Amino acid sequence: MNKRRNSYRSLDWTMIVCYLVLVLFGWLNIFSVLHGDSGNIFDFGQKYGMHFIWICISLITGFLIIRVLPANIWQSTSWILYGGVILLLMATLVLGVSSHGSQSWISIGSFRLQPAEFSKITTSLVLATIMSKYGFSLKGMPNIIKVVWPLLLPMALILLEKETGSVLVYVGFLVVLYREGMSGWLIAIGFMTVLEFILTIITSPYVAMCVGLSVFLLVFFAHREEYLLGLLVTVPTVVFLIFFPKILAIEGIAAVNQLSADAWLAIITAAVALFFIVRMVIRFPRKRFERNAFIVLLCGILFVLSVQFLYNNILQDHQRNRIDVFLGLVDDPRGVGYNLHQSMVAIGSGGFAGKGFGNGTQTSLGYVPEQETDFIFCTIGEEWGFLGALFVLALYITLIFRIIITADRAKDAFTRIYGYCVAMCITVHVFINIGMTIGLMPVIGIPLPFLSYGGSALLAFTIMLAIFVKLEFNERRI
Repeated sequence: MNKRRNSYRSLDWTMIVCYLVLVLFGWLNIFSVLHGDSGNIFDFGQKYGMHFIWICISLITGFLIIRVLPANIWQSTSWILYGGVILLLMATLVLGVSSHGSQSWISIGSFRLQPAEFSKITTSLVLATIMSKYGFSLKGMPNIIKVVWPLLLPMALILLEKETGSVLVYVGFLVVLYREGMSGWLIAIGFMTVLEFILTIITSPYVAMCVGLSVFLLVFFAHREEYLLGLLVTVPTVVFLIFFPKILAIEGIAAVNQLSADAWLAIITAAVALFFIVRMVIRFPRKRFERNAFIVLLCGILFVLSVQFLYNNILQDHQRNRIDVFLGLVDDPRGVGYNLHQSMVAIGSGGFAGKGFGNGTQTSLGYVPEQETDFIFCTIGEEWGFLGALFVLALYITLIFRIIITADRAKDAFTRIYGYCVAMCITVHVFINIGMTIGLMPVIGIPLPFLSYGGSALLAFTIMLAIFVKLEFNERRI
């Protein structure tokens, strides 16, 4: 009996308590939004009653993972589980049920499953398996490829399902790779890609290319520690580029100037980049940074030129509309901007202490769409106010930091890397979901972990967290 008590005490109760409070608080808020005239929270014919069943399933699953299943089973079966989820994602493309513009659900009678939610678990396990091998390093390209393709495969399948929100979650894995030794330049390139995309949409491809070229010059000379020369080259270049469109339009060459300024800049810059790439490959094969920098510049130009095509032909109408609202290109509170407008009104109306449980008018009367799933934070903001929102954020911050700190202390590399993956998945979900409800992110269909209605998401996050609790518990016993 004493051994059992001591083993229970060895569990990380900080993580477990944060999880339980978030789950129960989410259930109460789902009931608050949907109960109507019914006062029975255990009405299994309603969503909140069904959510209680999913809570029970999740708790039982979490208990079995922590108390019954051996800790080493996850590393030994990671590739099998990964392959199984990949097959489910493929099956979803053929047999999936469409919902809210995406084909990401498999329906078996009244039971519906979203494999994309479970792909985060298996991807985390596979990454931890690969990178925990003795002597593994992310310094070489072969090893980088080994960890990148397990990320790209589920991302591609989820993207084909038109589940853009779930794809964005995979960005968090880049932080894990950086923590394990991957060059920070790849993350910087990722941020530049987002910046170039936004600049192309809100201004023009020419402005995006000018900014990209300026950043390239500053980084190129900074790497060579030629800071003054970098400024002397970059500033005149920027000034010249500002007047470049006017120069092309002068009367003397107007007759032969059939291309736009975007095309001229792309042609000239691409030609220069290609020249230096070939030159360095032949004459200076050891100057990898310089060569790679020009390759990135060339790829950046091609990306900027393809943004309009991707934006107009790949993204769906509702996705373009959400981006337009987020970037301020469209102000339509009764149309495409309705969700965001009602969300901010609901949160703002809650004030400091909120309107009280069940008294939210914006959410309970249905002014905010999807208030029990993607916009559940609006319910918290309106009914519980600033204090309630702060309480939820405090729980998430405590949980995330506890996972990171525990992962840092782990002696086993598999436990450490998997813990980072769990922390990043939760962090990205929280950041995007709350960000979109207050206008800091475009409106994307992504649940708030442990709080939002949805059996697949709740079960997946429970399994993900329970595995880490088990791994950490096992380390304490060794």
